[in-house]
Amino acid sequence: MRTILLLEDDKNLNRGISLKLEKEGYRVYAAVTIAQAKEIFQTETIDMVISDITLPDGSGLNFGKFVRDCGSAYLVYLTALDQEVDIVNGYDTGADDYVTKPFSLMILISKVNALMRRLSDTGGNMLVSGEISVSLDQMTVTKEGSQVILSKTEMTLLIYLMRNAGQIVSREQILDYVWGLDGRFVDDNTVAVNISRLKTKLATDHIVNARGLGYIWTGKVTNQS
Repeated sequence: MRTILLLEDDKNLNRGISLKLEKEGYRVYAAVTIAQAKEIFQTETIDMVISDITLPDGSGLNFGKFVRDCGSAYLVYLTALDQEVDIVNGYDTGADDYVTKPFSLMILISKVNALMRRLSDTGGNMLVSGEISVSLDQMTVTKEGSQVILSKTEMTLLIYLMRNAGQIVSREQILDYVWGLDGRFVDDNTVAVNISRLKTKLATDHIVNARGLGYIWTGKVTNQS
């Protein structure tokens, strides 16, 4: 059973989201403070974290950085902060998605389900492009022998680009594959921010923006076992 850590200080909202997620078949660990959430995260195996940003004992962004530093659990922010700079700041901490309040529970569940489906999209082989290697069974990336820490969304994006090396993939195709929503309910900056973050982490020029068309992985990719 996939596990979700929900950090939301509004107890009624916390309870409502938890019940809905549990009906979808997830095991939910609920917290109303960062302190509670950290304790749960450090003692339980968590596949996804859904976190508010404005919390009574600190910023959810700082908790998000803690989550990202500790592992590769999916990270989704749930907040009323909906300015572009707030959204970009959320993605800069390694978020996989950002849901602004007020929101539809159906939209949130769709996003959660789409991200969780990516956990089973693995194989027993490796993609290699120059000095960059992606293990599809271990879901890890190395460059020149050193591991590069990516979020699950960044990993999925990288795999998609490498599997389509030499071909331009549109923003809509990326949204459909990575977020599973065909572009619905996803902020316009989501793809660009994640592409930029991926290029920075990999320090690569293999990812090229084909202006007005999409993105392309320009390096040669081989599939090795």
